[in-house]
Amino acid sequence: MARDYDSQLLESVAVRRRRMRDALLFGAQRGRRTLDERLGKVFAGIAIAAVLCAGCVGWSFLQATLAKQKAEQEKQQQRQEQLYDPASSSPSTGASGEKR
Repeated sequence: MARDYDSQLLESVAVRRRRMRDALLFGAQRGRRTLDERLGKVFAGIAIAAVLCAGCVGWSFLQATLAKQKAEQEKQQQRQEQLYDPASSSPSTGASGEKR
């Protein structure tokens, strides 16, 4: 029975302290506290959404940049192959090396 009384006493003291703290912070405007909490949650949600959007835009930019670099490298490789292997790009020649 003593434990129940002690736990009830501790809980009532905690409730009283919370009420005193709220009264000190918010005074007679108790309704404003819930509005402030809601506004805080709204702003936090907007901030999280903005971070997610910025992350998506950054990822898209990175992918586009990497794709562009890959295309440039492939183009440059094709040019080098054409420079070093001119036989593949010239018209067909006969067995004696003369053009027909």
